Amino acid sequence: MWRKLGSAARIAAGIAVAVLFVLPLLWMIVGSLRPTGLPPARTVEWWPSDPQLGNYIAIFDLLPMGVYLRNSLIVVAVAVPATLLTASLAGFGLSQLREPWRQRLLIYTVVLLMVPAPAVWLFRYQILSWLGLLSSLWALILPAFAAGSPLLVLLFYWTFRRTPVSYFEAARVEGADAWTSWRRIAMPMARPTTAAVIVLAFALFWNDFTNPVLYLYRPDTYTLPVGIQILKQVDSTNWPLLLAGATLVTLPMVLLFLALQRQFLHDDALSELLDRG
Repeated sequence: MWRKLGSAARIAAGIAVAVLFVLPLLWMIVGSLRPTGLPPARTVEWWPSDPQLGNYIAIFDLLPMGVYLRNSLIVVAVAVPATLLTASLAGFGLSQLREPWRQRLLIYTVVLLMVPAPAVWLFRYQILSWLGLLSSLWALILPAFAAGSPLLVLLFYWTFRRTPVSYFEAARVEGADAWTSWRRIAMPMARPTTAAVIVLAFALFWNDFTNPVLYLYRPDTYTLPVGIQILKQVDSTNWPLLLAGATLVTLPMVLLFLALQRQFLHDDALSELLDRG
């Protein structure tokens, strides 16, 4: 009986936490469906009496939002796979190093994680200027080939360090090189980490506002976060249109998380690898 009560309490607590996260999204979607020009509701409104899907069409008529959306999709379509590849290879290489080099590089990676973003803005600007990539989408994509963030490298490193060393040693005895060990052993056992890195990298590049402002000068290269800021400047009091734009930015991340959530909840990669072996 006490076990059932404890299970019910955990489920209730999980539902309560989920509601706390879902309510702001619901409020945003409901607000985006209100008639154009109305202020936010003063009371709790679970659904507007006269929903207006035309708000989403209006933001595309008011601004070239389709161009901004296309640019954002191009950036994440290239940057997320590049980040996943670079971060996983770096994390795998770091996990396979021998002491003391592994410890030293691990410390350097943690130090890089503590470097504030503004400290690299000028240096990155100079590099992009020398490469002739200013005011192009490559200015936003290029950091993906450096793993995007040291945190993503550390996530893979911690995952690969939990993998039994005997698996990699057995693979080397069988003649497998580092590339084969990474592809056939390390990555299949890192599915939850891979899903987490995909979500984090997508959020990193999809929500990026600072880098487009610093490195993009042509309106045809602007991304969706810049477009939302322009929408705010054009009509800062039209809350239904602003919330429609916010929904347009938020919805892809929510859908991606929902699509990958099973990878967070179930980690059967080890058993599947052993079954194949």
